[in-house]
Amino acid sequence: MEQPASSPGATAAPAAARLTRLDGLRGIAACVVAAYHLQIFFYDGLSDFYGGVVGWFFRWGWTFVDLFFVISGYIFAHVYWGGGALRTGRQLGDFAAARVARLYPLHLTMLLIVAVLDWGRPENTIPVFLCHLFMLQGLVPGADAGFVGPSWSISVEMLCYFLFALAAAAGKRALTWISLALVALIAAKLALLGLPGGPWGADYMIGGILGFFVGQLLWRWRGVLARAPTIVLALAFAVGAMADVGAYSPLLPLDLLAWPSALLLVLRIKAFEAPPLLWLGERSYGIYLVHYPVLNLFYAALGKSHASTSGVIILYLTFSIVVLALSEVAFRAIERPGRRAVREAWAKSGPARRAAGPPQLTEAD
Repeated sequence: MEQPASSPGATAAPAAARLTRLDGLRGIAACVVAAYHLQIFFYDGLSDFYGGVVGWFFRWGWTFVDLFFVISGYIFAHVYWGGGALRTGRQLGDFAAARVARLYPLHLTMLLIVAVLDWGRPENTIPVFLCHLFMLQGLVPGADAGFVGPSWSISVEMLCYFLFALAAAAGKRALTWISLALVALIAAKLALLGLPGGPWGADYMIGGILGFFVGQLLWRWRGVLARAPTIVLALAFAVGAMADVGAYSPLLPLDLLAWPSALLLVLRIKAFEAPPLLWLGERSYGIYLVHYPVLNLFYAALGKSHASTSGVIILYLTFSIVVLALSEVAFRAIERPGRRAVREAWAKSGPARRAAGPPQLTEAD
């Protein structure tokens, strides 16, 4: 990817090396979320039907959205602490334009498609549509249930970007202290008032912020964490993933232990650079947004199913082929052209930006 553009006449910041292994992890996370939603639509108690590790994925697959936030936080720290900056108005403007270019074209496309197909549903109202249109669906109670349901996380991601940009503009030390404060406050809130089980809409926003700023701190202390033995990280992941938290929120062990350990482990595993995983990573956003409307179409055609090994395999294979094919179409026909169009429009919007060219891509894009 290209790196952040500097202000005209300034020396460009050194490029931050791309963390390709996290692309592979992000692709896997998108697929797990899609698989979780499929069993919610079609089966009752599939986690109990299989049990073991497979059952765990069917029970807790929704928490891989929180893994997305941890990955995002780590990558943004890597790009903007390690290879760029967010101090000047120009840099902040380019950052905002890049975020809109990355997320909005496909989001808007899927919103309009679902609005045409499913406007008659009770949850798909004009106020909810406006929340989605302005990317507020994860911040306004009840709006997350309409249209492209999983897109709630996009609005929370945008909030994380906003908080990150404000903190980063104050300097690296301020960003570190703000990250620590947000993680401590949200962890305390979840420990005292968090709901067990899930997913719960009440935890969407704070869970996303927690994961994002945990990712920031992981990058900030990456040197110390790099010295942790692999076996220690593996055990930390296992404890965080399998901990029986009882009456406490599962986001505590997952966001504070399991997902940070998973990210650090993946950075040590070269297999996550395999071409199929990188392909999934590039299309992870498309997989995440496309799969839910496809689920609605599948459910309308097939109705509720009974759990059986052959039925599960056939449904998952068919669903996977359709979603992966459509995510490829979305990537080539909407995401890439959309990013280019927004960046070019931003570059033409002011004399200084025209002189420097369009805001450049970063790994975070």
